[in-house]
Amino acid sequence: MKKILFGMTTLALASATPALAANYIGGSIGSGLTVHYQSDLGAGSAIRYGLNLSFFGLSSSGLTLGGGVDYLTPISGQNFGGLSPYYGFGLDAGVYLGGGSAVSIYPHVLAGLKYNVSAPLSVFAELNAGPSITVGSGTGIGFGYGGRIGLNYQLP
Repeated sequence: MKKILFGMTTLALASATPALAANYIGGSIGSGLTVHYQSDLGAGSAIRYGLNLSFFGLSSSGLTLGGGVDYLTPISGQNFGGLSPYYGFGLDAGVYLGGGSAVSIYPHVLAGLKYNVSAPLSVFAELNAGPSITVGSGTGIGFGYGGRIGLNYQLP
């Protein structure tokens, strides 16, 4: 009886797991130099976690860290000669710890195009815009925008 219950529980958990979601590593350049990890969520949508290398450092004046997360979803039924359009939203954040510490956040919307070069490799270009908020030294609210060109490599 225990073996049957264990087998049924295992089967139920396996069926609740998303079907082989693809995972990617990559990088982009544009509004900062970024490395990222991206995971498909299903139905074409994905989530991307990035570390902004141009906002990362340790110096005698302090520590700087920056990164972000983006939710991406395809524009259904659209494909232009291999270019697949998508849109999404995200949140970038940066922290400076040292003389005049500050925290900045950048909630934004984005739109982009993805092109699959070959089996594990794809490239993308995207634009983003939203409010830019800084609290600490130089507190203020403004409008931010940016763009990037990047590369994704699908992990086996």
